[in-house]
Amino acid sequence: MPSNDWTIIEQNQLLSQAMERDEPRLRSFIRKYVADSGDAEDVLQDVFYELLETYRLMKPVEHVTAWLFRVARNRMIDLFRRTKASSLNEPTGPGDADDVLVLEDLLPSAEAGPEAAYARNLLIDALDDALEELPPMQRDVFVAHELEGRSFKEISADTGLSVNTLLSRKHYAVLHLRRRLQSIHEDFASK
Repeated sequence: MPSNDWTIIEQNQLLSQAMERDEPRLRSFIRKYVADSGDAEDVLQDVFYELLETYRLMKPVEHVTAWLFRVARNRMIDLFRRTKASSLNEPTGPGDADDVLVLEDLLPSAEAGPEAAYARNLLIDALDDALEELPPMQRDVFVAHELEGRSFKEISADTGLSVNTLLSRKHYAVLHLRRRLQSIHEDFASK
């Protein structure tokens, strides 16, 4: 047997041993920080996949356990960054939090009298119009998550799209809706 084949067999054995040895502790570590079991399992699989890829590229890792935990931490950070969903109810943007409008700021209370109820109805109609302007895929994700209250995991399971794709589509929908509602709010404020 050529020495190159022996090296591959040795690497496979080392990787298998490392995975068996470190998998329970690594899974426990990830579950401590990632509440969703599906996301936690994805992180774990990503970590082991990255280990395999590293060895495939002939970059052996000296301290495998420490390396696995460092990669797991980095993958969890990536997950938290990706899954921070945009919402019309969350202020985002430059400036002070006081400068940013949320949906509640744009919709007057229906109990504030007939003028407020009329303004509220106009804004709801404007929101409907703005939703219709969105590309269908962005609108569907926004409606499913924001109005129907469905999780990105549920939407992903139904559509077959990745959570990242859904987050991106919703983000663009929120940006468009905020621009549209902001201009309407400014029109009301100037009157």
